[in-house]
Amino acid sequence: MNSSKGTVDFKVGDETYQTWYNIVGDLKSGKRPLVTLHGGPGMSHIYMISHTEIYSLYGIPVIFYDQLGIGQSTHLRGKPAEFWTPELFMDQLDSLLVQLGIESDFDLLGHSWGGMLAADYVAQRQPPGLHRLVISSSPPSEQLWEESMLGYLEAFPVEFKEMVLRHEREGTVSSMEYQAAIQVFMNKHTCQTLPWPEELIAAFASVEEDPTVSNAMLGPAQFHATGSLKTWSVIDRIHRISCPTLVTNGPEEGAQDYVIAPFIEKLPKVKWVRFAKSHIAFFEDRDYYFKAIGDFLRVD
Repeated sequence: MNSSKGTVDFKVGDETYQTWYNIVGDLKSGKRPLVTLHGGPGMSHIYMISHTEIYSLYGIPVIFYDQLGIGQSTHLRGKPAEFWTPELFMDQLDSLLVQLGIESDFDLLGHSWGGMLAADYVAQRQPPGLHRLVISSSPPSEQLWEESMLGYLEAFPVEFKEMVLRHEREGTVSSMEYQAAIQVFMNKHTCQTLPWPEELIAAFASVEEDPTVSNAMLGPAQFHATGSLKTWSVIDRIHRISCPTLVTNGPEEGAQDYVIAPFIEKLPKVKWVRFAKSHIAFFEDRDYYFKAIGDFLRVD
C-alpha cells in the first residue's frame, strides 16, 4: 500500500515541536484527502489505522497523525496543565494542513475527542478548504458525555457502582479493583469487539506510557472530568458549521442519541447514521461503517 511517513515542524511561541504523520495514498492523485483526528485526548492514532480502508475501497488518500504530547509526535511531560487547550490542537492541525499543502482542499473525520476537536475547529475557524466533516461518536459537550456515562453506570449492580465512585472520590483510580471494573464497563460501552483489537490496546497503552495530555484535559477518573475539558461545549457554536456533516453514533456508548441531539438539531447540513453497538463502530460494525463514510465523502 502506498504510504509515506514523516514529521513536520509545529511552532508554538519560540519553541518548535514535531508532528508525526502517515499519508496512505497519493496527495497528488486528484482525490480530496481525508484527515483523521484520533480520540483521547492523549491517545495515539494507532487505533484509527483501520481507516486505511477508505483508501483501499475508494482511492481516497487518508492522513493520520499524532496530536502533540502523544505517540510519535513531540512529548512534553513538563508542560503545565494550562498549556493543553483545544486551541493548541487546532493550531497543530492548521500547521499540518499548510505544510502538507492540502489546506485548500480536504475532508475531516474526528472520532470521540477527535470529533469534539473537529467540531470546535470548524465552528471557530471555518476553514475555507474543508468540504465535508465527519463527527464520529463524539459529544457536543463534556457535561453531556459525563451524564451519559454515569447513566450507564447506574445499570450496573449497586456495589459495583459504589465501588467505582468511591475510588474516584478517594483518588485511588490506579487500584487494580478500579481498573478491572473500568475494563468491564468499557467492554460494554466503549468497544464490544472482544477480545479488543491489538490497535485499541496499543492506543490505551500509549496513555499509560505518557498520561500528560489525558490528565491535563480530562483527569484520571472515568466518570468525573477534572481537567480543562470539564466545562467544554461547542453547543452554542454548532450553527456556524456550514459544510455538509455526517454524525455517527451507537446506542450503547457515551455519545448516545440524546447526547448528539444538539448536532442533529443545529447543524445546517447534517446526515445522521446510527450503528448497532457502542463507541468504536470501525471495529464493531466495520463494513457498514466504512460504506457509510465512503458514501458520504464521495458525494460532490
